[in-house]
Amino acid sequence: MHRRTFLAASIAALTAPAGSSASHTALVQALLPGPGPGGTDGPQDMAVLYERVGSALKLFHTCHYTELERTLPSLIADLRLAAGDATGRDTVSRLLATAYQTATSLLLKQHDQGNAWLAVGRAMAEAERSGDPVVLASSVRVQAHVLVREKHATEAVTLVRHTADQLTGSYDRRSPKYLAAVGLLLLRGVTAASSRGDRAATKEFLTEAKEVSRYVTLDRPDAWATFSPTNVALHELSALVAFGDAGLALQAARPLMRRHIPVPERRAALWVEAARAYSQQGRLADGYQALRIAETCAAQDIRRPDVRNLVADMAARDRRRTLPELHHFSRQLGVPA
Repeated sequence: MHRRTFLAASIAALTAPAGSSASHTALVQALLPGPGPGGTDGPQDMAVLYERVGSALKLFHTCHYTELERTLPSLIADLRLAAGDATGRDTVSRLLATAYQTATSLLLKQHDQGNAWLAVGRAMAEAERSGDPVVLASSVRVQAHVLVREKHATEAVTLVRHTADQLTGSYDRRSPKYLAAVGLLLLRGVTAASSRGDRAATKEFLTEAKEVSRYVTLDRPDAWATFSPTNVALHELSALVAFGDAGLALQAARPLMRRHIPVPERRAALWVEAARAYSQQGRLADGYQALRIAETCAAQDIRRPDVRNLVADMAARDRRRTLPELHHFSRQLGVPA
């Protein structure tokens, strides 16, 4: 027991990024074999566990990443404890897979791909154990996300296509949760295909995702899966930015800017993608304004590495320092101005 505990702590220290917080280290330890951080020591009531997993998802959708990172270790510990009970094992596996999926998404936001692999491996194992196609689709989605981050977009496209082929169709007879999971999986295919410049595959995934969105709209922060026509439009915008079609991207963004988007993470994504498009056109002032709007939607989301790198790039290109507010913003985010 002592050796396993020592090993878990040692691996966590090796895999955690430099400067990691205590809560980040606790999350990493929760993903490792052997004893992890302690749970709440309370009764493992299934209804309570279900509510806690839903609350964790809401924290992610509303971009409360710091609180989510503090919440996940004890939630995972309690779910793993509940999994030891022979009754309701499939239900616990579904909840545990969802918790691991959420951990994967959070770690990717933090650019911690190494530990994201740990989380997604756990998610896939629990999804297969549950036998639930909805949970499996969601786990495949986050695995494809990790693959794209690790520059394996071709493999991600193949994975999404293979899984989607088994789940698509008969949309009028499917539950909203099933449709949302399939729709989000297809949108991950859009991201993967556009990241490798594959316009044909991108169009294929978008077309199918639009078809799914005809039958379901789950567009609120407390939904377990946020999928709707708006989400499809946001991914189409993101694909245009990935292809470098800045003008078309901004055309696609304008109607979305006038639309009510209930999920903060999605609202922020709209303005960040608009900022990328403005930056591609050399319109740094417009890009800066878009980022400040994104900050009002989800302040913690603006501080993730992807956005900080965008701000640093924009500031570096303003060699004559004609936009002092951009350089001040860069310093606020802790990146070179």
